[in-house]
Amino acid sequence: MSARILVVDDVPANVKLLEARLSAEYFDVMTASNGTEALALASRAECDIILLDVMMPDMDGFEVCRRLKTDPATHHIPVVMVTALDSPADRNRGLEAGADDFLTKPVSDVVLIARVRSLTRLKMMTDELRMRAITSLEIGMQAPERSAVADTGRGGRILLVDDRQSSYERLATILAAEHTIDVEPNPTEALFHAAEGNYDLLIVSLDLNNFDGLRLCSQARSLERTRHVPILAIADPENSTRLLRGLEIGVNDYLLRPIDKTELLARARTQIRRRRYTDHLRDNVQNSIEMAITDALTGLHNRRYMESHLATLAEQASTRGKPLALMILDIDYFKSINDNYGHDAGDDVLREFAVRVRKSIRGIDLACRYGGEEFVIVMPETDLHVAGMVAERLRRSIAGEPFAVHKGTKRIEVTISIGLTTLEQKGESVADVLKRADTALYRAKHDGRNRVVSQAA
Repeated sequence: MSARILVVDDVPANVKLLEARLSAEYFDVMTASNGTEALALASRAECDIILLDVMMPDMDGFEVCRRLKTDPATHHIPVVMVTALDSPADRNRGLEAGADDFLTKPVSDVVLIARVRSLTRLKMMTDELRMRAITSLEIGMQAPERSAVADTGRGGRILLVDDRQSSYERLATILAAEHTIDVEPNPTEALFHAAEGNYDLLIVSLDLNNFDGLRLCSQARSLERTRHVPILAIADPENSTRLLRGLEIGVNDYLLRPIDKTELLARARTQIRRRRYTDHLRDNVQNSIEMAITDALTGLHNRRYMESHLATLAEQASTRGKPLALMILDIDYFKSINDNYGHDAGDDVLREFAVRVRKSIRGIDLACRYGGEEFVIVMPETDLHVAGMVAERLRRSIAGEPFAVHKGTKRIEVTISIGLTTLEQKGESVADVLKRADTALYRAKHDGRNRVVSQAA
């Protein structure tokens, strides 16, 4: 797993030592001797993880970390502080500045590499989401970076899995000051509880009685509904080896007992902030996908989606020997609606038309805006007779009730013409079916509009 690691330290010997350790594990290593240089490299997106010393002359590591985490361009880069400072106050100060971890020198090679690998996996996943979300910005959606920077990480929903009453009561009391806490003392029920609870963070004790806490973490990572929920593991000091194994299977962070109150809250906030940020990215990606295949005005699928999906439906129909009906609908005299009532009224008609279409078809049917005032409905496993009945019902639905426009202040009569055909010949091209339906639509308009014309294959 290759990643670009930025080592920031003003002591050349420390830099050389970390560079040698990381290079031996096939990481690409960059170096900076001060905070200003580190901020410049990070701003150019030249690193995936930053290993940051605290004691530096021009700007200490706390300030460098704070600037990285408050800059929308760099806040997503994981920062690990590696320092000789070992007091709880120093560690908590680093976590409060936004550091993803705080390792005290001398750091064992095993701990260092395990932590870097864990954060590398996380960074690569985040980068993939960020890359996919670029199109969201191009189509005008709001980027989540600024809200992520402002997020305090408080107000999360946390599931605590711990079967020692004295332990979970203390932890729950601490966490309840900032979050909503559910406690699950029965580890066999924990996975079901986690899947149903829409949690922002799972805190799992690895010292459960008669149950393997790491197996629970692994199961949470394999289940779709909990795959992306961060996991904070808690263990006794003698179980540090198992914690390193936990990082390999997907645990995001860990704490050793006795638990420091401030550190627990700081680490919980860090994980919850990251969860919210990646959720925003996923939402943006999903919304951009939906916007790419959906007509913004009517909410129906657009022509691009119809053309790709219709080919799949046609192939399925041919393979299974089932009929496939297709109709093209055109709103009669739509130009005169725009001319006489304005384009706002025309938009009102299109939106209401889409509503009535949805009410007239089945869930498996595909309704699309083909362009302008033309629409296409595709009906799987439907022959020409049944499709004709549906088309006629839809025609009556449109003609039978006037359309409200201008916020309901006016009502206008609207009718539609429909051309209908079916795919019944195995291997027939989609283009031929569309052309036949379009020919039937032309006849419906030529014969006086407000009617359905069918044309068999």
